Amino acid sequence: MSTAELRSWLRTPAVKSFPYGAVVREYHGVGKHFVAPELLELLAEVRDMLPELSGPWPHVQTLASFLSTALDKPDKRYDYPTYLALSLLQLPGPDDPVEQAPFARTRCDRLTAQLVCDALGFELSALDGRTTLLPLLRPDPTAVGKRFRHGMRVIRPALQRMALDAGLTATDPGDLARQACAAVYGDMSYAERRAVELSILPVYTMHDEYLFLRVLQAFETTFSLLSTQIRGAIAALDEGEIERAVHFVTSCETALRESAPLFSMLATMQIEAFRTFREFTEGASAIQSRNYKLVESLCRKPDSDRVDSPAYHSVPDVRTRVLGSQPTLDEAYSRLCDSDVVAGDALKPLAEAMNAFERALLRWRQTHYRLAVRMLGEASGTGYTEGTPYLAAVRDIPVFRANEKTGAP
Repeated sequence: MSTAELRSWLRTPAVKSFPYGAVVREYHGVGKHFVAPELLELLAEVRDMLPELSGPWPHVQTLASFLSTALDKPDKRYDYPTYLALSLLQLPGPDDPVEQAPFARTRCDRLTAQLVCDALGFELSALDGRTTLLPLLRPDPTAVGKRFRHGMRVIRPALQRMALDAGLTATDPGDLARQACAAVYGDMSYAERRAVELSILPVYTMHDEYLFLRVLQAFETTFSLLSTQIRGAIAALDEGEIERAVHFVTSCETALRESAPLFSMLATMQIEAFRTFREFTEGASAIQSRNYKLVESLCRKPDSDRVDSPAYHSVPDVRTRVLGSQPTLDEAYSRLCDSDVVAGDALKPLAEAMNAFERALLRWRQTHYRLAVRMLGEASGTGYTEGTPYLAAVRDIPVFRANEKTGAP
């Protein structure tokens, strides 16, 4: 059916009328790994036409991003960013003006709430028997209840900041999730709805992959926020604004702490389900996370062996920044410590904020490692990783060097 609709569209192509629904239904019906060659060929034909298509630029950009995600496997460029459809989510990036750092929280709050509520909405639809999407190995009601509770823990702070929490009055986890979904869906723009709808293309038809994708996208959202806030802190220190830098670093610790229940959501995945759909994710690995490497490299310049490892070779644009003149929070703080511009006591709040953030990031790594051991055992990783041994080796890498000068606990 999707091929017929696509052929019909190709006769009179218009970017605003592209049959996204039919194409997405086909991908959801079989999984990205098993899409029919005929449909892939038609989508490639559409991509070839993109330079000739007229229409508002945002619509053209959306179609280009969707096709990039949909065609990654036949193009043999499938990786972590395309698996997560990150280009469709339009996260804050390192080339955004640093002046936008204060506004990144609002953007990321909205996206986190939308992604998690979409995951909860899928669980509700499956529980109610309203969807046949990804039918394999539905979780039991106990696991679903845990997903509701942990998901609400993730998004409630964001909903409070968005002033969308007034109607969250239910005590039953499922009913509370319904209220949250209604509030978030009602607040979304057309563009936000479209981005969320198009950014879920699982590789197989296993129920739990939906949760897996949304949790990873939410983590990417968090790390894009952290990288933006760290850049803001560096700029503040360069201008001698210690209090503003403390605000940004403290915001980083808060964001990472608020994201922690995402791990608890992920821990409800059925191991059998994860290991089944993981067979078809070869080539996509979290080691390719650009946002995580940005955070790590903005905190301090990685050691040379780390820069020359597969971890950084898998994100060449970040590696180029590291090898260039990318500033770091570590360096900015060290310069202040070594100068007589600011009194030592004035730096103590910043030292404490940096230490709190470092502890939060080390906890994040440790939790990531423990969950990977539970899901993978000692199995090899996908893409470039060596699995859990790799995570074990990198979980204690120091976040900062300069904090040794602080005297903070």
